Amino acid sequence: MNHWMMPEKAKTSLTTFPSSAEIVSEPLGVVLVISAWNYPFLLSLDPVVGAISAGNAIVLKPSEMAPASSSLIAKLVADYLDSSCIKVVEGAVPETSALLEQKWDKILYTGNGRVARIVMAAAAKHLTPVVLELGGKSPVIVDSNINLKVATRRIIAGKWGCNNGQACISPDYIITTKDYATKLVDSFKCELERFYGKDPLESKDLSRIVNSNHFDRLSKLMDEEKVSSKIVHGGQRNEKNLQIAPTIFLDVPVNSLIMKEEIFGPLLPIITVDKVEQSFDLIHSSGGKPLAAYLFTNNKKLKRKFVETVSAGGLVVNDTAVHLAIHSLPFGGVGESGMGSYHGKFSFDAFSHKKAVLYRGFAGDAFLRYPPYTPGKLTLLQALLSGSIVGIIRALLGWFWA
Repeated sequence: MNHWMMPEKAKTSLTTFPSSAEIVSEPLGVVLVISAWNYPFLLSLDPVVGAISAGNAIVLKPSEMAPASSSLIAKLVADYLDSSCIKVVEGAVPETSALLEQKWDKILYTGNGRVARIVMAAAAKHLTPVVLELGGKSPVIVDSNINLKVATRRIIAGKWGCNNGQACISPDYIITTKDYATKLVDSFKCELERFYGKDPLESKDLSRIVNSNHFDRLSKLMDEEKVSSKIVHGGQRNEKNLQIAPTIFLDVPVNSLIMKEEIFGPLLPIITVDKVEQSFDLIHSSGGKPLAAYLFTNNKKLKRKFVETVSAGGLVVNDTAVHLAIHSLPFGGVGESGMGSYHGKFSFDAFSHKKAVLYRGFAGDAFLRYPPYTPGKLTLLQALLSGSIVGIIRALLGWFWA
């Protein structure tokens, strides 16, 4: 981490010869981190580590939707970190609103687009830059020339293994061909039973829904008339225990609620197309740029097209969610899925100002920059700016001959 803080050498031009230059990283100042409930420790401490490494003072606002985690984070930060530089503020909407009224040097918010707009509007009053880590409808394209068992398991791990779908990078829907859909559904049924048993509501490996509001929201998506008949696996619910089983839908209408809203839960629609290449048009027509997009294929041409044409925060080929663990890759969204990125050195950079520094001595004082501005000076200046040695020589010869 020490080498992140070292000044970066930068090239200079003939215009300032002789000179040297560097880029110096300096702290932004006092930053606000507003974290989410679904991974309360990771999404709180990961950006905080980056902000600390860059030398900032920090106020952390954990999510009130995970009160036990919020309380523990507040206790641990107070016990183990410098309280003069790092503070935790607990609370709900009033406390968050009060924090947003203050002037910060940067704000990082993790959550949904609705609240992100509030955060950004508040930040704009003070010209405060923001990093917004949001979400979106992350698609999974499944080709037919693959190891279906491995692909199914990896989708399950990224969907139901990540908080039962309550994750920003969770697969939101699948696109596959009509000919392959039945095989894919059968594979899901087999592997889901293997992982979670015949009655997944009895499984101790499946997360519950975070609260009754989210349970009701997911139930509304499931119960929409044109969607409820499309369930091909799962559908069990226990409202008292806030449990919803892994549920798969086949060929839901693209204008249904489940295809318009980010699901953020254990529901997985499968959309079918005639040819797998049509998946890209379907993703583009959704109108948003997701936080993540996934492709399962052995087709090199399809991989290239996926990378070249799909705009998302991050792409993964033949797996899901694992790019989050690679700290040499930036993690962040684009468009509706967010702005800015962090993780590893990208966290350091997110909370640093890159200060340009140019060093010059008193030698090499160019007479060209001072009046009077003659045609000869202009010709020589143009040659210097172009970097053409031949042009410079010609201009100098013309200068002396004049």
